[in-house]
Amino acid sequence: MSRVGGGDAVARAAALVALFVDPVAEFGTLSGVAAAAVPEPFRSLLDHRSHMTVTMERHHGGPVSLEVVAESRAGAAGYAREILLDGPDGRVVQFGIVRLDLAAVDAATAARIRAGDAPLGRILIEAGVHCEVGDVALLEIVPGPHLRRLIGPHATFGRVAAIAIGGRPAIELLEVVAAG
Repeated sequence: MSRVGGGDAVARAAALVALFVDPVAEFGTLSGVAAAAVPEPFRSLLDHRSHMTVTMERHHGGPVSLEVVAESRAGAAGYAREILLDGPDGRVVQFGIVRLDLAAVDAATAARIRAGDAPLGRILIEAGVHCEVGDVALLEIVPGPHLRRLIGPHATFGRVAAIAIGGRPAIELLEVVAAG
């Protein structure tokens, strides 16, 4: 499902990390990895073209909740945020960074995204927004001080992906599964 292209995946992830962490090395070490080298359950959680919200809720047996760590706004339509998803038991199950072009969604959906009270996947699904998740590439991640503070010290795996809305690129994602 994922594409090979470790250098490109690392560059894409580093560009998203740089929105919130300077220098990127404070976030951690990012390496591209082939899907076959990713152990379960990480591979099943990351190597697909679905919303991570749905995947994480299925894996953890219930709804995940959103914690916005930081956000950045650029102009009327540019929006990025660094987030954590907490599982049904309150443990952090995922770290993420998302950069969105809010002009790709209607005003009510954009307002709900900015409110930061629900995971992006759930908002898009409930709004009936047709999304195409693509350009998925997997990463191995050794947490640096920034990521260790948020999800713990254990090496883990993540993915970069892009989402098109109405056939137009609108969302870039870095999604990291919490390993501990």
